[in-house]
Amino acid sequence: MPVLPPTAGGLPPVPLHAHTARIRTAYLEALGKEFTEALHDGVIEEFINARGSMDPGRPMPSLPFVDGIPADESLFVHLTAAGAWFKVDTGGHIVFSAGGQEWMFAASALGVIKPLAEGSTPALGELAVSSGIPVGHVAALVSELVAADVAAVSRRR
Repeated sequence: MPVLPPTAGGLPPVPLHAHTARIRTAYLEALGKEFTEALHDGVIEEFINARGSMDPGRPMPSLPFVDGIPADESLFVHLTAAGAWFKVDTGGHIVFSAGGQEWMFAASALGVIKPLAEGSTPALGELAVSSGIPVGHVAALVSELVAADVAAVSRRR
């Protein structure tokens, strides 16, 4: 009987024409065992975060700022990518994921990343105050996100 090659996890090969119930049952039991062993606490959250942050951002122009975002406290920033998330890793760094990309920032960037990931549209000046980072550095961080099409800046009208 022809079979496919073994799976990466070492499961028995899948019979192409599993005519007997015994072969199908054995394969399903082995597959169920491997699947169950792969589950762990937090696996659902990991999946949701990974899939959610894979959605690409909606490219939005941040005109007239084509060469980076200036250190202007009155500019507002918002994310254009759905499913963005952040976490603090064991080293205290901020890991931020949006639009299928991931960044690692110093702990001080939490005051910039958290409001954006929560859906706010803060001014650069507000982010500088809340994070304790100079507005020029906040603008540089935001420039990186804008260049990756996961954020946009604007002036309020």
